[in-house]
Formats: sequence, C-alpha cells, structure tokens
Amino acid sequence: MESANEKYGYILVRFGELSTKGKNKKDFIRQLTRNVKYALSAYPQLEYRNDRDRLYIFLNDTDPVPVSQRLKDVFGIRSFSLAIKCEPEMEAIKQAALYAAQKEWNEGKRTFKVMARRNDKSFPFVSDQINRFVAGRVLHETELKVDVHNPDFPLIVEIHKDAAYIMAHTELGAGGYPVRVGGRAMMLLSGGIDSPVAAYEIMKRGVMIECVHFASQPYTSEQAKEKVLTLAKMLSRYQGPVRVHVVPFTDLQLAIYDHCPENYAITIMRRMMVRIAEELAKKNKCLALVTGESVGQVASQTLESMGVINEVIKLPVIRPVATWDKLEIIAKAREIGTYETSILPFEDCCTIFTPKDPVTKPRSDRAEQYESRFDWKELLDKAVENTETVTMSEE
Repeated sequence: MESANEKYGYILVRFGELSTKGKNKKDFIRQLTRNVKYALSAYPQLEYRNDRDRLYIFLNDTDPVPVSQRLKDVFGIRSFSLAIKCEPEMEAIKQAALYAAQKEWNEGKRTFKVMARRNDKSFPFVSDQINRFVAGRVLHETELKVDVHNPDFPLIVEIHKDAAYIMAHTELGAGGYPVRVGGRAMMLLSGGIDSPVAAYEIMKRGVMIECVHFASQPYTSEQAKEKVLTLAKMLSRYQGPVRVHVVPFTDLQLAIYDHCPENYAITIMRRMMVRIAEELAKKNKCLALVTGESVGQVASQTLESMGVINEVIKLPVIRPVATWDKLEIIAKAREIGTYETSILPFEDCCTIFTPKDPVTKPRSDRAEQYESRFDWKELLDKAVENTETVTMSEE
C-alpha cells in the first residue's frame, strides 16, 4: 500500500450516464476503460483498476497535466480528480487531507469543506464523523477556515475496503456514453461548420462514425478535400481513427444540372448524396446516416425538403444539431477546435453550385420526374465504385 508520502499519485475517474444503463453497465464500463487506455496510450507506464462506478489510474510518476487534458475528451466520463491514496485508517486519512489542504493554501485558497463518502460500511466512523475529524486536523494545523456553503475548494474523502482516496479538485469530463457502445453511423462531412459539430454530438452518444465526403474536382479544389480530411483527423481525437470515403461526384452533379431545373438541383443532388451514403453505410455496417442539418437554415433544410430527400432511402437519418441556431453551432465548433478549419475559404460541391433561387418546398412527384430524365443509377454506381477511402488519425 502506498503511503500519503507518495502524494498525488492517482486519478480517480467517475462515470457519467453509465449508472443508468442497468444490465448493460458492465459492457459500457469495459468499453470506457478500453477507450481511456487508447486515449492514454502515449503513457504506457499508467496502471488501471476498475471498481464499480470508478476507474482508478495509477500515474507511476507520470505528469498528471497532459493526462488530465486527454481525459477531458473521452466520452462517458462525468468527472475526474487527482487523488492521494492512503491506508483506510483515520490517522492516515487526516494526514493525507492535511497535505492536500496545505497545497491549496499555498495556491491562495482560504476556505474548505470536507465531503466524506464511506463506500466501505465496515469503516468504524460514519461520514459526519470523518468530516469532523478531518476538518479538525486541517483547522488545527493550518490557517484555513471552513465554509460549508461556498468553499474555495472541497476536501473529498472516499473510503474503500482496501484504500482511501483524498482529493481537492474535480475536473468535468465530456459526459455522454463511451464511443462504440451505440453502433456505427455514416457521417456526411461537408467541410463546413455544422457537420463536424454534429459528428462530435453523435460520438458523444456512444456512436462510432465513418465519414463520406463528396468531391467535384476540378470544380472543387484539392484544398477543399484536405480541409475535410483535417477535420476528420481532429474528430479522431474522440474515437480513434476515422475512415473517410471520398466520393467522385462530378459526373453525377453535372448530369443533374444538365437535366434538371436549376431550382430543383439542390434537392436532386441531396437525394443522390443520401443514396450514395446509404450504399456506403451498408457496405461498412453502419446503422444510420448523420448530417449537420439545422431546420430551416438553408433551402434544403426545410421540413418539406428533408422529407423529399429522405424518402429515397431506408436507413434512419440523425440530425444532432437540427434545433440549434447558427450561433450555438459556431460556439460548439470553437469549443471543440474545428471552427478555424471549417471557415477556410475552400468551397465544397454543396456551395459551389448553389442556385440563385432554390425551391424550399419541393414535391416528390416533380423530383422523381426530373430524375427520370437521365440514367442517374449508372452514374451513382460508378461514383460508389470509384470511392476512395482514407483513414485519418491523430497519430
């Protein structure tokens, strides 16, 4: 057993919504542990131990700062704390708590509150007694004062059968569910602001993503494609490697503009895109499509447009930011670090061919009529056949 002299040698990780998952909880915790180990694979000296609703990481002298920063991006973590591990006996607990409190005093903190949690009910003192004993030692040995309503820091004491853990800080995690517990989905990644945010939100619900991007070279540039791949690399921080399926869309897109009225071009184009995305999803065992659409934001995102576009496929379409306004989406993009890349001035095929007056309330019968004017199925199959797949990763 390590003594308090080893100081802050552990990180205690608390699970998020996993506590609500009943019989699936063990599977969720197992996946979360795998995800944590993957995220922290750059630190092979770390050791891990699970205990019901906690994961304990032994630092083995690893710098806790970069480890903590990395943990903030792992979905399924509610919060975590740097911790001192000591013997589960009162004198060792008081001594470890005193060490933690003195460090907070040295950093300018002046008030505290003890919060004890007795997981081991055989421990001879109840939580209120532990609170008083620990607070008494800190008050006697330091100039800190107790403030039970608005303390500068909490002194958290968790007592288990084999050890006690003392903490003075709690960092919020990303929340949500561990990536991979919710299956796999195909993300339509355009390169704009919205779709990376939607990807982040669906991953937060435990869904692993693959991405599909539609390239219309030479009308869209190589830089536009590289922008999308860069965004996929950024998103890989949250799930590991991200596969991007780059679809050559030029021939199909030109055929649409040759045979369909300009105001219906976006509707027909989106119908082709979701058909292709569904084909790729089925090939790659994806259970749904995901888009960055926000209701009413542009012509193709009215409810009427969404209905006419969706009717050509059977897979469900998930829209994580459907009810967000643009300012909310931009704020989240800044938070997750994708905004500056998304606004780079390289247009994708959805923007470069935008008509002046797109229809906002398209009709199914007209869309079908315009599609019947050309052999779109042959062009679609060719685009799927010639799709290039690239795997993007942080490493």
